[in-house]
Order: sequence, then structure tokens, then C-alpha cells
Amino acid sequence: MRIISGLYKGRRITAPKKLPVRPTTDMAKESLFNILNNHYYFDDITVLDLFAGTGNISYEFASRGTESITAVDENYGCIKFINETSESFDMGITTIKSDVFKYLEKTKQQHTIIFADPPYDFPVEEFAKIPALVFENHLLEENGLLIVEHSKHTDLSHLEHYSYAKSYGGNMFSFFE
Repeated sequence: MRIISGLYKGRRITAPKKLPVRPTTDMAKESLFNILNNHYYFDDITVLDLFAGTGNISYEFASRGTESITAVDENYGCIKFINETSESFDMGITTIKSDVFKYLEKTKQQHTIIFADPPYDFPVEEFAKIPALVFENHLLEENGLLIVEHSKHTDLSHLEHYSYAKSYGGNMFSFFE
């Protein structure tokens, strides 16, 4: 995986093969950030990266100037890798090792953008818990955005607060406002 834009543009990051992850493709990531670039100044926002995996999305936000980034994952290897990478690039990403659903139930911190990339094989009911918890607990700032990455075979358009979706190959991003 590589960082698409910003201070660390072009830098390649190689995650250990043993991590249970599926990083967002460069094409999908670039398209997502083109959308976000039209709505936000990256140095003025706070980001919560759920099911953070390798930290791919967190690194992209950090490279573009976002200073307040929290990455949550329940896998110790993922958290360790994000910490090591963040430290080596001096990114200052805060990591939390936790089950994402338990974290969303407990946290009171609001964010401008919440990005969630759960396993693609999640049942729709599990996907539905993400926006439900985010909106019930008021975790988005005013004009904030929840983005859920999923397979093109998963339809989230029936969920409350759903706004629209964008498809990139086999990847889809559903946007909730």
C-alpha cells in the first residue's frame, strides 16, 4: 500500500502478512479522498478510523495534515503496526485496542469524519450497528460524515441516515449524514 497525497505522498508501507486485514485499494482510497477534499480542510478535522487494520486510511489523513486521528482495532498486531508506522513517520495517531462496537457504546468523543472498514463478510445486521451507534451516541460533529466501506454485494441504502454510495471496483463507500 502507498500514501496517495500530502506530506508522505508516494511512501510505501508494507504490513506484516500475518495481519487479518484487507487494505482499501489505492484506486478506491484516491477516489474517496477526492470526494472528501471538496468538503473538508484536512487540517481542521478530527477522524475516527474504525476497524483500522493496517492504518491505511489513518496514514492518508495524517499525510494530508489531519492531526487528530484515533484508530480503533481489536487485533493487537494491527494496533502495534499502526503505532510503529505512526511513530516512524511522526504522525501522532492515537490507537485504541478495543472491539469497535464496545468502543462506540462507551466513547463520548465527537469526530468530523468516522470511517469504518469492517470485514466484508459481516452480516447486514452487523453493518447496521455502526451507523446506529454513531448516531444514537451523537459521535459526529455538526456537518460530520460517517463512511462505511463494504463489498458491492452489500446494500446499506435502507439504513437510517444513509445519504449516498460510491462504487469503485468491488469496493463501495456508503455515506451517512
